[in-house]
Amino acid sequence: MIDLGLTKLALIGAVALIVIGPKDLPKVARMAGTLFGRAQRYISQVKSEVSREIEMEELRKMQKEVESAAQNFEQDIHKEFSEAQQELNELVQPDSNSIYSAYDHRASASSEEMMAKAKNFRRRKVAKTSNIPHWYKSRHGHRSQVISGAARMAKHRVNRSTSSSFF
Repeated sequence: MIDLGLTKLALIGAVALIVIGPKDLPKVARMAGTLFGRAQRYISQVKSEVSREIEMEELRKMQKEVESAAQNFEQDIHKEFSEAQQELNELVQPDSNSIYSAYDHRASASSEEMMAKAKNFRRRKVAKTSNIPHWYKSRHGHRSQVISGAARMAKHRVNRSTSSSFF
């Protein structure tokens, strides 16, 4: 940059005072200050945009690297899975006389029945298993059975035909 010392700035000020005059010097100095401030802001904006673009380019490169690594990993997993499945199929080939025939008969049951059984089991397990003793639950009003929100609302609903009107 330009090396401006105290003596050079004093010389420039003296020349400006003589050339411009004492009447217009404050206006010119104010205008020069605003133009200098605008120039600094513009330069800082350009610097920040350039640095953002550089960072974005680095992030794009990094994203491409991560995507390619993920694709390679996915391909490796699929390859290993297919190889393991092929080895398993080679090792386990159920014959009609083998012990697997009973299992195959059970496996032919519908998947909906199995899902319903699993859901029912989970629901009962959640309702029954807990670290809180039953006497504490009954004393403090904890639920011992899982019921739906609609069933809870129906439990507390007032029957209009049996209730008496106040008016």
